Amino acid sequence: MNGLVKQEDIMDSTTRRFVFAFRFLMAWVFLYAASHQVFNPMFSAAKFLNSTKTFHDLYAPLTDPAFDPVLTFLVSYGHLAIGASLLVGLAVRISSLAGVALMLMYWTAHMEWPYIENHNNFIVDYHIVYATVCLFLFANNAGHVCGLDRFAAKLAMVEKHPLLRKVIG
Repeated sequence: MNGLVKQEDIMDSTTRRFVFAFRFLMAWVFLYAASHQVFNPMFSAAKFLNSTKTFHDLYAPLTDPAFDPVLTFLVSYGHLAIGASLLVGLAVRISSLAGVALMLMYWTAHMEWPYIENHNNFIVDYHIVYATVCLFLFANNAGHVCGLDRFAAKLAMVEKHPLLRKVIG
């Protein structure tokens, strides 16, 4: 295995259980969001971003009606891809970072500084918690814990290509 230490040798069983649980919980979050976007013809990412307050000038260019179908597709199917990746544990290092980026975008899009969505959430809300969980999954190579990344890492193609090794972990 090219001198790499197995993930199983590093983590204790409790940590592995948390990694597995967090991966499935985050998969649910992204797949549930995708179900409300992919199967909803009325969903519009541009409409959502048009209602931003604190960072409206940042998101305003993305609300152009010509760009809406592309943005809506990327957001909807991005949720689906991230959720599927987390569910089966394949390319989790990429999907977890994409999840962090998406959660930080939502965090800023919901912001009316210093509140997020409403006055019950002061600076920190569930988007920050989800982003932190995604970083935890990235840092712990979560796809290797009962996931397909563990098997993919052993493929000759992955072992030969440094970029694929980084993606699989």
